[in-house]
Order: sequence, then structure tokens, then C-alpha cells
Amino acid sequence: MTEIEIGRGKRGRRAYSFDDIAVVPSRRTRDPEEVSVGWQIDAYHFDIPVIAAPMDSVMSPESAIALGRLGGLPVLDLEGLWTRYEDPTPVLAEIATLDPATATARMQELYAPEIQPELIAQRLREVREAGVTVAGALSPQRTQQFWKTVVDAGVDLFVIRGTTVSAEHVSGRAEPLNLKRFIYELDVPVIVGGAASYTAALHLMRTGAAGVLVGFGGGAAHTTRRTLGIHAPMASAIADVAAARRDYLDESGGRYVHVIADGGVGTSGDIVKAIACGADAVMLGAALARATDAPGRGLHWGPEAHHQELPRGSRVEVGAVASLEQILFGPGRVADGTTNLVGALRRAMATTGYSDVKEFQRVEVVVAPYQQS
Repeated sequence: MTEIEIGRGKRGRRAYSFDDIAVVPSRRTRDPEEVSVGWQIDAYHFDIPVIAAPMDSVMSPESAIALGRLGGLPVLDLEGLWTRYEDPTPVLAEIATLDPATATARMQELYAPEIQPELIAQRLREVREAGVTVAGALSPQRTQQFWKTVVDAGVDLFVIRGTTVSAEHVSGRAEPLNLKRFIYELDVPVIVGGAASYTAALHLMRTGAAGVLVGFGGGAAHTTRRTLGIHAPMASAIADVAAARRDYLDESGGRYVHVIADGGVGTSGDIVKAIACGADAVMLGAALARATDAPGRGLHWGPEAHHQELPRGSRVEVGAVASLEQILFGPGRVADGTTNLVGALRRAMATTGYSDVKEFQRVEVVVAPYQQS
């Protein structure tokens, strides 16, 4: 692998973002109607390879039920407003009207109330009673505190999501979460991440995780690169983690771990490229926050935006462009890749001659940096 000399004392390898690559048509084409975009993780089948990011601007119990009925996998943020307030509607309305100059400080105040375990159970129960697959997300820091509440509530899939999640967290102050032991003792499939390198992902796969999130999440609302200097160009990150999946498949004697792109997947073209690089599904934040029926009301933010000590995200305006159903299935009214996401994926697969998501991971990809005129 070619490395670039940054200076005499440091070298680095070239990494690629979605804007740097493109997929290439093959000798065969298909009808879009004959393409399958379904995927399955553990015992759960979904009609579309779309997972909603656990963010308050994206998922409420109501929008989770709507996405589940449309064939996707909704994930509730179990550390968000819906588990801190009996009725967070007025809080969401206030966030939508905050002045950008004071938004971060005020959001820190609004997210200060303690998480209520009974509300965790209530929100998950609301989704379960609607007949939708139930998934909830906690950060690694909160998992030990609330995991039993989540499991007792009857969650189907457990998501442990953070900016960076490792299989080996070192702490001299408290006993860290032992992912391998935790996942082994749990009776539900666990999706864990983010990871952005081959080695980190391989270690997460060895913990027994059913899926690994690639990236740092919250792409549109994230300032991690500016705050911490950390960034993962997503095309290279997904390809690296897909390589770890392949090697772990051999190492484990056939155990397949799903690779889920999380962060920087804002348009239909990004979804196409994420799967082309090896992702089984994509976790969408800003793309779904643009729905007119999303709880963020045209604004989008992640948990990093209201971190009590080091905010490394922001509340951003993404606009309310269409209903959730139109964003996923169209019809599209603009040509910017923000609506009919699934239709675009189908057409890209059909144009390149592939019939399902697993096949499409083998599509030819070229490095073609996009220079905006």
C-alpha cells in the first residue's frame, strides 16, 4: 500500500471519501423492478438496507414506527429527550427556534435532566406494540448502567454507538465495559461502533457483534475533525472494514458480521457508493432528518452537539424537503439525491447489472475525484 510522505518524520496512506470514487457499469443491465434491496441481520429481515440513526432530530417513537412499516430498521436514542422527558415535544419546539449563537449552551441545559429507566421501557414498548422490530442505542459509557432495562423491555437489536468504540478500552478510574463478555451474556444481537480501521473492526468482530458501524456517525452535524482532529474518509474506511469481515469469516469458520456505514451518507449517491465499497446497510441521519415528519423540524443534531464538557457537533439546518416515504421511495421532485433514496439504489444496481445488495458489493469502483465547478 503506497504511503505519502507528509514530512521527513511522518508518512500516511491516501484515503478516499465518497466524492473521490464512482461505480462503473458492467456489460449487463437489468430492470430496476427486478432488483432486490432487502437485507437480513440475525433473524430479522428488512425490505431496505436503511437504518435510522439514533438521534432526536431523526427518530421519535412515532417516526420509528413509520420507518419500520416502510421496511427499514429504526433505532431509538435511549439517552435522548424521549427518555428524559415525559413529553419532549415542547423541548423539540424550543430547539428548533434557538439562536445559533446560543444553541449549544441551551441544548446542554435541555439535555441535563437524568435519564429515566421507566421512560426507556415505555418508548421501546410503544414501538414493539406497533408490530415493528425494536432497536435501541446506548453509548458505551451508559451501557453498563441501563442495559438490563433495555433488554427487559424486549428490545430485538441492541446498538452500542459512540464516536469511537474499541474492543479494549483502558481506564484507571473504573472498570470498563468488557464487550466480549457483555455480548456473550446477552440474548439479543448487538451492533457496535464506530470503527474506521481494519484492526479496530476485526477486534470488534471478535467480541461476537452481529454488526459493526463504520465511521464516526453524525456526518452532517459532526465537528470531530475540527475539534479532535479525527476523521475517517468513508470509502476507504468501509473497504478496510469489509476486508476485516472477509478475514474474520475465514478465521471464525463462517461467521458473517454485517458492515454498516454510519456517517457521511447524506445522498442516494453516497448510499450507492457505501454498498459498492462493501457495506451491507447504511445508517442515515441527515438524510432522514430532512423529512417533513421528522422530529427535528428541518434541523439536525447528534448527541455530540450537547456534550456537557466538550461539544463536538452542532445543530445544523438540513431543511424539510419531503415526507419520510417520499425521501425513501419517491417520487423525487429535485435532482440532488435527497429523495427516492431506495429508487436511486435500485436504478444504480440495475444499471450496473447486479440483482441484490451482496452482489453489488463486487461492482467495479474507480477513483474519480469530483471537482465542483
